Amino acid sequence: MRIHRNMTAYLFGAAAIALTSPAFAQSGGEENTSSPQIRDREIIVTAQRREERAQDVPIVISAFSDERLKQMNVNQAQDLYGAAPSLVVGNQGQATRDVQSFSIRGQSTGFLSSPAVAQYFAEVPLPAAVTLNLQGAPGLFIDLENVQVLAGPQGTLFGRNTTGGAVLFVPRKPTNEFEGYIEGSYGNYDFKGIEGAINVPLIDDKLMVRAAGAYQDRDGFTKDLVFNKDRDDLHWYSGRISVLMKPFEGFENLTIVYGSKSSNNGTGFIHDEFNIAGLKSPLLNFCSDTPGPIASCDIYRRQTEIAKEIGPRKTRMNVDEFSLIKLWGVINNTSFDISDNLTVRNIISFQRLKDNYASDQDATPLQQYEGNQNAGPPPLGPIPGLSEYGIPVMGYPNATVDHEGYRDDIKQFTEELQLQGNALDNKLNYTVGYFHYSAKPGSLWRASSINYCPPFATGFCPFSQTVTGVSNKSDAIYGQATLDFGALSPALDSLRLTAGYRYNWDTVTGFATNWRPAIGGGTASCLEGGLVANPAVPIGDVMDVCRFDATLKSKAATWTIGLDYKPMDNLMLYGKISKGYKAGGFNTFAVRTETRIFTPEELTTYEAGFKSDWELGTVPVKFNATYYYSDYKNIQRPTGDFNPDTGQSGARTMDAEATIQGIEIEASIRPIPGLEIGGNFSHTDADYKKFDVPIFAPTLACDGLKNFGETGDFTCMPFQFSTAYIYNIYASLDVPLGENMGNLAFYANYSHVSKQPTAPLGNDVTQPGSIMEPFGLLNGSIAWKGVAGTPVDITVFGNNLTNKLYRTSNSNTIDNLLVNSTVYGAPRMYGVKVRYNF
Repeated sequence: MRIHRNMTAYLFGAAAIALTSPAFAQSGGEENTSSPQIRDREIIVTAQRREERAQDVPIVISAFSDERLKQMNVNQAQDLYGAAPSLVVGNQGQATRDVQSFSIRGQSTGFLSSPAVAQYFAEVPLPAAVTLNLQGAPGLFIDLENVQVLAGPQGTLFGRNTTGGAVLFVPRKPTNEFEGYIEGSYGNYDFKGIEGAINVPLIDDKLMVRAAGAYQDRDGFTKDLVFNKDRDDLHWYSGRISVLMKPFEGFENLTIVYGSKSSNNGTGFIHDEFNIAGLKSPLLNFCSDTPGPIASCDIYRRQTEIAKEIGPRKTRMNVDEFSLIKLWGVINNTSFDISDNLTVRNIISFQRLKDNYASDQDATPLQQYEGNQNAGPPPLGPIPGLSEYGIPVMGYPNATVDHEGYRDDIKQFTEELQLQGNALDNKLNYTVGYFHYSAKPGSLWRASSINYCPPFATGFCPFSQTVTGVSNKSDAIYGQATLDFGALSPALDSLRLTAGYRYNWDTVTGFATNWRPAIGGGTASCLEGGLVANPAVPIGDVMDVCRFDATLKSKAATWTIGLDYKPMDNLMLYGKISKGYKAGGFNTFAVRTETRIFTPEELTTYEAGFKSDWELGTVPVKFNATYYYSDYKNIQRPTGDFNPDTGQSGARTMDAEATIQGIEIEASIRPIPGLEIGGNFSHTDADYKKFDVPIFAPTLACDGLKNFGETGDFTCMPFQFSTAYIYNIYASLDVPLGENMGNLAFYANYSHVSKQPTAPLGNDVTQPGSIMEPFGLLNGSIAWKGVAGTPVDITVFGNNLTNKLYRTSNSNTIDNLLVNSTVYGAPRMYGVKVRYNF
């Protein structure tokens, strides 16, 4: 480990510097000695399921107020890339850009697995898709109180699937004031947006209603030259109504009804290269180096040449892509103060998530790697790159394959009963509760795909069909308490012990039916399931003959224990140990009975750090630092699989082991009134300790060349989705313009991330393009608030101001699907917003 030896010395050294600064050379006391400027910029967080100052919570929290999110022009999760320590966001090789998964400290969502970073909206986990690494939907960032990014295992108070952390979306609650706003936006790529909210107290301090909504539409920035459409466009709307009832003192009932829909032209995949050697292999024999109009490999090479010629903002599809996401839900949060020191809370929710898409991930007019459910008909006429090889039109019948249904259709229900209290003159705070979660298919999940269709097959090419469904159920009991030892002795005041424990019971049940119709129809062959291969199953029997089922029951304890100490009010030292747990899952593409399920992950993290805020002379300063070390077991890593008994190829999930350690720093300073300069830095060091994979074809492993039937050691491979270095620098300046003129607010930030491995098994040699290059993005905004004394704000904004060309995802399919493509981030985006407040 490269940073472990010096980290303890570093943290104590940094804390010592803070202690010897002039502001710390004062005695402590009960009074909060932090400056008014420091207190004014504090965000109240709910990381421990109760409201606290972020600086008083002994975990790493990055909190963004709604105002700061507006300054940053955050409209989607991707816009937070690098804004918090150890945080990266991307679509992680998925078939649609709408998938924006969070990764914290190298913890992310794997193939067919649950999230490692759970997203919560109003204290309720958002529904997570199974066939995509998707949680929630566009439109989450409207009318928020704040967004909180919690790093590290949160398994005691937030439960399963938070080994990497949690992201909390806190919507604005109704208040007793009549107020609101309406905002219109316009920008390049014909961006149009409207957002608004209104708060109405119907009965003074008894019944209050708040409604919010937003709509965004934008042309795409990747041109599909075949279908003459813009890919990577935006088109979504979202709405929310919140009703707060407070019929009597100590009772509060909040109901939230929300919905969101996103529908666009799909992702602009950019073709990278074909695996010519694989296409020439005897197994496929799709092409050769013998000259010929189509059989020559030149037709594949020509597609790659054209992709290079047209550049990264143009593509050529043979599937008319689309992406569709629908999400709605009802959340009710009731709290009742039994006494001044005891509150009972009940949080219940029902949510439904549906998604569907068509994708062309080889990004050429050839049928190589497509998921074309509900895809539109292909255009007619000569296609460059095909016509010169004797293919006059792109007339594949497969391009009109149509199915009803969704890739994912999930009904999610949660129920949480919670008791919060304090005792010993508020020196003891505790939370205990019960949590139930269930997610079931709302309908059958359907998909189709085409792989390895040779270019000369201008007629029907066999495609695979999948019908599946997965159910998850989880129950847990939990408790966590914090004791200030000042309750036992005044000499121990400000020394606190936090201990929490949660026990989880999980059940996952799934089924899958995978088959490929024969040319001419009438029969089909089963593709996965560990079944005896039968190429002549009657098409009407595939749902029974090709189906396989599996159930996994698991249980695990998650816990945390830690100490924190405040030698003075503006410095907190802390250390803790936490155990996290990520549920197992169902493998839709199993080819063996024993690989139909995969087991839960476990993570134990050791963490130490400090939080400080003081005045350097008269200048407010905040400086926080943390070191962590994680022992990671049963890591869910997907790999290819092959069953020689049935001749079936599919996927499996291997159990790996690793250690992850790192440092995270956040700092800010206000050298003059109105000016704040700050940033963050993180370093992540992740190394496999065990990663053994069965070999089904000659493969170069870390311990040499391995052949069929052997096991390869892959511990030397880079750790998927871990980023060694991330830093972010920002500056915010407010300038008053004089009486009744308002003020100008300037904001700029620069975020930089180092190279990021994206393949579960491979590097740039074995999986070209799998390691994304480092990049940095410059964003900014200038706002005139209270224009000439009116309730109008005008903001000019820009993201990626340097127009940096950078990649956000890689398909990582050069070895198994013999083609590779990539996804690029958005180009320079700019525009203006006009907001009216009332």
